[in-house]
Amino acid sequence: MKNSTFEEKLEHSKALLEKLMNPEITLEESVKLYEEGLKNIKEAQRLIEEAKTKITVIEQANQNVAEDA
Repeated sequence: MKNSTFEEKLEHSKALLEKLMNPEITLEESVKLYEEGLKNIKEAQRLIEEAKTKITVIEQANQNVAEDA
């Protein structure tokens, strides 16, 4: 799931949450799903940070162009 999009990670996280809410799930399965969910969330946060950085670079480039005009 490393190369999936933010939206795919969000959907996967929702699916994991639904599985965790199953009252018949074992403790071992719960821990495994929880760990997977945390990794998924960290990857999604990384994608958000990358997007923020790109937006900042674009805004700075546009500001420089406007100042040069």
